[in-house]
Amino acid sequence: MISSIITTASLTLALLAFLALLVAILIPLGVHLGFRAPRIAPTTSPADLGLVFESVRFPTLRGRRLSGWCLPAADATRTVIILHGWGSNGEQMLPLAQPLHRAGFNVLLFDARNHGASDSDSFSSLPRFAEDLGAAIDWLRRAHPSQSTGIAVLGHSVGAGAALFEATRNPRIDAVISIGAFADPAQLTERYLARLHLPRVVVELTKGYVEWVIGHRFARIAPANSIRHVPCPVLLVHGDQDRTVPLEDARCIAAAADPARTRLLVIAGAGHDSVDKIEAHADELLAFLGPASTAR
Repeated sequence: MISSIITTASLTLALLAFLALLVAILIPLGVHLGFRAPRIAPTTSPADLGLVFESVRFPTLRGRRLSGWCLPAADATRTVIILHGWGSNGEQMLPLAQPLHRAGFNVLLFDARNHGASDSDSFSSLPRFAEDLGAAIDWLRRAHPSQSTGIAVLGHSVGAGAALFEATRNPRIDAVISIGAFADPAQLTERYLARLHLPRVVVELTKGYVEWVIGHRFARIAPANSIRHVPCPVLLVHGDQDRTVPLEDARCIAAAADPARTRLLVIAGAGHDSVDKIEAHADELLAFLGPASTAR
C-alpha cells in the first residue's frame, strides 16, 4: 500500500516536472515565433509620389542603424516624425506624409528595428519602438537644427503607443497624433492568445515572460497609463470599424487623459489599417498641429 502511494506520488511529481519543462520550452518558443514582427521591405519611395526627399540612416541603441526618408519643406521650422506600426514600415505611412508635407511641414519617416530597411535586433517591442523614436529626434536635431524648432510625432498602432511613452520622458516632443493605439499591452496579449484557447495559467506565464524579455512591466508602458504623464497636446485617432484594436481602447485612453490637452477623433468606417480613410481627415490633423513654421 505504502509502496503504491510512493509510486503514484513519484509519477505525479515526474509528470509535473515534465509539464514544467514543457512550459519552460514552449512559452519562450511560442513568444519569439508568434510575436515576431514580419519584415516588409519597401518597394517604392517618396519619389514615386513626386516628393523630393533625402534617404537617411542614423544610429539607435545596441549599435543598430535605422533607415528613413526626410522630406524637407521650404522655410518650415517644424517637423512631423511618422512612426509605423507592428510589421509595417515607413513606406506604408507615405499617404499620411503627403498632406502634412503639402501643408508645409518637414516630414521624417523611418523604419523601426526589425522593420523595413532598418537593422535587425533580437526582438521588437513598444519600448524599443520608443527608443528608435528618441534616436530619430536626436538625429533630426543634430542634422537639421533649423527644422527642429517644433517636433510633432504621428504614430500608428504600437508606434502610437511608443509615441505616447516617449512623450512622457522626451521634452522635445511638442505634440502627438496617436492613431489606433491599444490601451493596455496585457489586454492586447490576452486578446491575441484567446484564439488559442490556452489555460489561464499559460496565459499568465506568457505575459510574465514577455514582460521579462522586454524589461518593462505592461502597466509601465500601457498607453492608458502613459497618457496621464504626457505634457503636450495629444490627438487620439481611431476607426470605429477597427477589429484589431477596438474603439473602446481609444475611449479608455481618452478617459485617463487630461481633457484640456487631449482630444479623441473617431473616423467612421475606418479599420485598423485604413490609412486612406484617415488621410481623408487630414484637415483635422493639420488643425490640431497648427502652423508649419514657428517664430524663432
